Amino acid sequence: MMLSQIAMALGFSLILLGLYGALTNRDIIRMIVSFTIASTGVNVVLVSVGYLPGRSAPILDEAVPVAEAATRITDPVPQALVLTAIVIGLGVTALMLAYAYRLFRARGSLDISDFTELKW
Repeated sequence: MMLSQIAMALGFSLILLGLYGALTNRDIIRMIVSFTIASTGVNVVLVSVGYLPGRSAPILDEAVPVAEAATRITDPVPQALVLTAIVIGLGVTALMLAYAYRLFRARGSLDISDFTELKW
């Protein structure tokens, strides 16, 4: 099996593990960690999709002439998207943790079944 296939399998495994954890846990902190694991899995899948074996980094110098650049370098767009997704995921995780902290301060619990005011 190639490296990209192993990375893709690992990424999909992380996504499934994160979704399973988010759907089966009742604790808000565990749900946040599960969402973060799923987000990491999505990032790994995006990087593995953008990986092309035998190609080098997209830096044009004497090692990679401009005439052969299209066939010898990898596409930098998936890597840039993953870097952006990592920063956005960090912000979303921080916001979820701040919200969980505020819920704990207000109610003294992080069990999702204790918050029933908006249920019908």
